[in-house]
Amino acid sequence: MALDVLRALPKRPFQTKEFIQQCWFIASVTIIPTALVSIPFGAVIALQLGTLTRQLGAQSFTGAASVLAVVREASPIVTALLIAGAGGSAICADLGSRKIREEIDAMEVLGINPIHRLVVPRVLAAMLVAVLLNGLVSVVGVGGGYFFNVVIQGGTPGAYLSSFTALAQLADLWTSEIKALLFGAVAAIVASYKGLTAGGGPKGVGDAVNQSVVITFMLLFVINFVVSAIYFQVVPQKV
Repeated sequence: MALDVLRALPKRPFQTKEFIQQCWFIASVTIIPTALVSIPFGAVIALQLGTLTRQLGAQSFTGAASVLAVVREASPIVTALLIAGAGGSAICADLGSRKIREEIDAMEVLGINPIHRLVVPRVLAAMLVAVLLNGLVSVVGVGGGYFFNVVIQGGTPGAYLSSFTALAQLADLWTSEIKALLFGAVAAIVASYKGLTAGGGPKGVGDAVNQSVVITFMLLFVINFVVSAIYFQVVPQKV
Protein backbone atom coordinates (compact mmCIF):
# COMPACT_ATOMS: atom_id res chain seq x y z
CA MET A 1 0.00 0.00 0.00
CA ALA A 2 2.81 2.44 0.84
CA LEU A 3 4.52 1.78 -2.51
CA ASP A 4 1.22 2.17 -4.35
CA VAL A 5 0.67 5.53 -2.63
CA LEU A 6 4.16 6.70 -3.63
CA ARG A 7 3.56 5.67 -7.25
CA ALA A 8 0.20 7.45 -7.31
CA LEU A 9 1.48 10.72 -5.80
CA PRO A 10 2.75 12.32 -9.04
CA LYS A 11 -0.28 11.29 -11.09
CA ARG A 12 -2.63 13.99 -12.29
CA PRO A 13 -5.22 15.30 -11.78
CA PHE A 14 -4.59 15.83 -8.09
CA GLN A 15 -7.75 15.47 -5.99
CA THR A 16 -7.64 18.95 -4.47
CA LYS A 17 -11.26 19.01 -3.28
CA GLU A 18 -10.94 15.62 -1.60
CA PHE A 19 -7.66 16.71 0.02
CA ILE A 20 -9.20 19.88 1.48
CA GLN A 21 -12.27 18.01 2.71
CA GLN A 22 -10.12 15.37 4.41
CA CYS A 23 -7.88 18.03 6.01
CA TRP A 24 -10.93 19.76 7.46
CA PHE A 25 -12.50 16.49 8.59
CA ILE A 26 -9.36 15.13 10.30
CA ALA A 27 -8.65 18.48 11.95
CA SER A 28 -12.24 18.81 13.16
CA VAL A 29 -12.21 15.42 14.92
CA THR A 30 -8.72 15.76 16.44
CA ILE A 31 -7.91 19.39 17.27
CA ILE A 32 -9.99 19.73 20.47
CA PRO A 33 -9.08 16.29 21.94
CA THR A 34 -5.42 16.92 21.10
CA ALA A 35 -5.40 20.27 22.87
CA LEU A 36 -7.16 18.80 25.93
CA VAL A 37 -4.82 15.80 26.13
CA SER A 38 -1.67 17.93 25.75
CA ILE A 39 -2.49 19.98 28.89
CA PRO A 40 -2.20 17.07 31.37
CA PHE A 41 0.84 15.76 29.47
CA GLY A 42 2.65 19.05 29.98
CA ALA A 43 1.42 19.30 33.56
CA VAL A 44 2.62 15.83 34.54
CA ILE A 45 6.03 16.40 32.95
CA ALA A 46 6.39 19.78 34.68
CA LEU A 47 5.32 18.42 38.07
CA GLN A 48 7.64 15.43 37.88
CA LEU A 49 10.63 17.43 36.65
CA GLY A 50 9.93 20.24 39.11
CA THR A 51 10.07 17.83 42.03
CA LEU A 52 13.18 16.11 40.69
CA THR A 53 15.11 19.31 39.97
CA ARG A 54 14.21 20.68 43.41
CA GLN A 55 15.66 17.56 45.02
CA LEU A 56 18.84 17.92 42.95
CA GLY A 57 19.08 21.67 43.53
CA ALA A 58 18.76 22.48 39.83
CA GLN A 59 15.48 24.37 39.73
CA SER A 60 16.82 26.70 37.04
CA PHE A 61 16.81 23.84 34.52
CA THR A 62 13.16 22.89 35.05
CA GLY A 63 12.00 24.91 32.04
CA ALA A 64 14.68 23.50 29.75
CA ALA A 65 13.96 19.91 30.72
CA SER A 66 10.19 20.39 30.43
CA VAL A 67 10.39 21.96 27.00
CA LEU A 68 12.77 19.25 25.84
CA ALA A 69 10.48 16.45 27.03
CA VAL A 70 7.33 18.03 25.60
CA VAL A 71 8.72 19.05 22.21
CA ARG A 72 10.91 16.04 21.52
CA GLU A 73 8.79 13.15 22.83
CA ALA A 74 5.38 14.02 24.27
CA SER A 75 4.18 16.24 21.43
CA PRO A 76 4.60 13.77 18.53
CA ILE A 77 3.29 10.88 20.65
CA VAL A 78 0.10 12.76 21.58
CA THR A 79 -0.35 13.81 17.96
CA ALA A 80 0.14 10.23 16.78
CA LEU A 81 -2.33 8.77 19.25
CA LEU A 82 -5.06 11.23 18.29
CA ILE A 83 -4.41 10.99 14.54
CA ALA A 84 -4.51 7.18 14.72
CA GLY A 85 -7.35 6.91 17.21
CA ALA A 86 -9.70 9.56 15.79
CA GLY A 87 -8.59 10.33 12.23
CA GLY A 88 -7.32 6.86 11.31
CA SER A 89 -10.38 5.05 12.62
CA ALA A 90 -12.64 7.43 10.68
CA ILE A 91 -10.65 6.86 7.47
CA CYS A 92 -10.78 3.08 7.94
CA ALA A 93 -14.53 3.12 8.64
CA ASP A 94 -15.21 5.32 5.61
CA LEU A 95 -13.21 3.20 3.16
CA GLY A 96 -14.44 -0.03 4.74
CA SER A 97 -18.07 0.97 4.32
CA ARG A 98 -17.38 1.85 0.69
CA LYS A 99 -15.75 -1.54 0.23
CA ILE A 100 -18.64 -3.59 1.57
CA ARG A 101 -21.08 -1.50 -0.52
CA GLU A 102 -18.94 -2.47 -3.53
CA GLU A 103 -18.21 1.17 -4.39
CA ILE A 104 -14.49 0.38 -4.62
CA ASP A 105 -15.17 -2.43 -7.09
CA ALA A 106 -17.36 -0.10 -9.14
CA MET A 107 -14.57 2.47 -9.29
CA GLU A 108 -12.12 -0.15 -10.52
CA VAL A 109 -14.59 -1.28 -13.19
CA LEU A 110 -14.86 2.33 -14.37
CA GLY A 111 -11.08 2.54 -14.63
CA ILE A 112 -10.64 4.80 -11.57
CA ASN A 113 -7.70 3.95 -9.33
CA PRO A 114 -8.97 3.95 -5.69
CA ILE A 115 -5.44 4.56 -4.41
CA HIS A 116 -5.10 7.75 -6.44
CA ARG A 117 -8.68 8.90 -5.95
CA LEU A 118 -9.23 8.10 -2.27
CA VAL A 119 -6.06 7.06 -0.44
CA VAL A 120 -3.52 9.67 -1.62
CA PRO A 121 -5.63 12.70 -0.50
CA ARG A 122 -6.23 11.08 2.89
CA VAL A 123 -2.56 10.27 3.43
CA LEU A 124 -1.45 13.80 2.51
CA ALA A 125 -4.21 15.31 4.66
CA ALA A 126 -3.21 13.20 7.67
CA MET A 127 0.45 14.21 7.24
CA LEU A 128 -0.37 17.92 7.02
CA VAL A 129 -2.77 17.88 9.97
CA ALA A 130 -0.29 15.85 12.06
CA VAL A 131 2.45 18.44 11.50
CA LEU A 132 0.12 21.31 12.43
CA LEU A 133 -1.26 19.47 15.46
CA ASN A 134 2.28 18.75 16.63
CA GLY A 135 2.94 22.49 16.78
CA LEU A 136 -0.31 23.01 18.68
CA VAL A 137 0.58 20.30 21.21
CA SER A 138 4.04 21.81 21.72
CA VAL A 139 2.61 25.25 22.46
CA VAL A 140 -0.19 24.01 24.72
CA GLY A 141 2.08 21.51 26.49
CA VAL A 142 4.77 24.09 27.21
CA GLY A 143 2.11 26.57 28.38
CA GLY A 144 0.57 23.97 30.67
CA GLY A 145 3.99 23.06 32.04
CA TYR A 146 4.74 26.73 32.71
CA PHE A 147 1.44 27.20 34.56
CA PHE A 148 1.84 24.16 36.80
CA ASN A 149 5.52 24.77 37.52
CA VAL A 150 5.23 28.49 38.23
CA VAL A 151 1.75 28.72 39.76
CA ILE A 152 1.35 25.33 41.46
CA GLN A 153 4.94 24.61 42.48
CA GLY A 154 6.02 28.20 43.05
CA GLY A 155 8.78 28.23 40.46
CA THR A 156 10.45 31.36 39.10
CA PRO A 157 8.95 32.59 35.80
CA GLY A 158 12.19 34.18 34.64
CA ALA A 159 14.26 31.06 35.29
CA TYR A 160 11.69 28.88 33.55
CA LEU A 161 11.64 31.04 30.43
CA SER A 162 15.35 31.83 30.26
CA SER A 163 16.36 28.17 30.45
CA PHE A 164 14.45 27.20 27.29
CA THR A 165 17.58 27.22 25.15
CA ALA A 166 19.86 25.67 27.77
CA LEU A 167 19.22 22.11 26.59
CA ALA A 168 16.72 22.39 23.74
CA GLN A 169 17.77 23.37 20.23
CA LEU A 170 16.13 23.93 16.88
CA ALA A 171 16.96 20.39 15.74
CA ASP A 172 14.62 19.07 18.45
CA LEU A 173 11.68 20.89 16.88
CA TRP A 174 12.57 19.66 13.39
CA THR A 175 12.86 16.09 14.68
CA SER A 176 9.48 16.41 16.36
CA GLU A 177 7.88 17.63 13.13
CA ILE A 178 9.50 14.79 11.14
CA LYS A 179 8.11 12.30 13.63
CA ALA A 180 4.63 13.82 13.31
CA LEU A 181 4.90 13.69 9.51
CA LEU A 182 5.85 10.01 9.57
CA PHE A 183 3.21 9.19 12.17
CA GLY A 184 0.49 10.82 10.08
CA ALA A 185 1.57 8.92 6.96
CA VAL A 186 1.70 5.57 8.77
CA ALA A 187 -1.68 6.09 10.46
CA ALA A 188 -3.38 6.98 7.17
CA ILE A 189 -1.75 4.18 5.17
CA VAL A 190 -2.59 1.49 7.74
CA ALA A 191 -6.17 2.77 8.08
CA SER A 192 -6.60 2.90 4.30
CA TYR A 193 -5.20 -0.60 3.84
CA LYS A 194 -7.44 -2.14 6.49
CA GLY A 195 -10.44 -0.25 5.11
CA LEU A 196 -9.87 -1.32 1.51
CA THR A 197 -9.36 -4.95 2.55
CA ALA A 198 -12.35 -5.10 4.92
CA GLY A 199 -14.91 -7.80 4.32
CA GLY A 200 -17.73 -9.64 6.01
CA GLY A 201 -20.24 -6.84 6.30
CA PRO A 202 -20.49 -4.25 9.08
CA LYS A 203 -18.80 -6.57 11.58
CA GLY A 204 -15.82 -6.83 9.27
CA VAL A 205 -15.58 -3.05 9.08
CA GLY A 206 -15.63 -2.79 12.88
CA ASP A 207 -12.90 -5.42 13.18
CA ALA A 208 -10.83 -3.59 10.55
CA VAL A 209 -11.10 -0.32 12.51
CA ASN A 210 -9.95 -2.01 15.72
CA GLN A 211 -7.07 -3.72 13.95
CA SER A 212 -5.95 -0.53 12.22
CA VAL A 213 -5.77 1.40 15.51
CA VAL A 214 -3.82 -1.35 17.31
CA ILE A 215 -1.40 -1.93 14.43
CA THR A 216 -0.83 1.82 14.04
CA PHE A 217 -0.04 2.24 17.74
CA MET A 218 2.52 -0.56 17.58
CA LEU A 219 4.17 0.87 14.46
CA LEU A 220 4.22 4.39 15.88
CA PHE A 221 6.19 3.40 18.97
CA VAL A 222 8.68 1.46 16.85
CA ILE A 223 9.12 4.41 14.48
CA ASN A 224 9.49 6.79 17.43
CA PHE A 225 12.30 4.66 18.86
CA VAL A 226 14.09 4.39 15.50
CA VAL A 227 13.87 8.13 14.75
CA SER A 228 15.03 9.04 18.27
CA ALA A 229 17.99 6.66 18.01
CA ILE A 230 19.01 8.14 14.65
CA TYR A 231 18.62 11.67 16.04
CA PHE A 232 20.94 11.04 18.97
CA GLN A 233 23.54 9.54 16.65
CA VAL A 234 23.42 12.37 14.08
CA VAL A 235 22.72 15.57 16.05
CA PRO A 236 25.34 16.66 18.62
CA GLN A 237 23.78 17.29 22.01
CA LYS A 238 24.34 20.33 24.19
CA VAL A 239 26.39 19.78 27.31
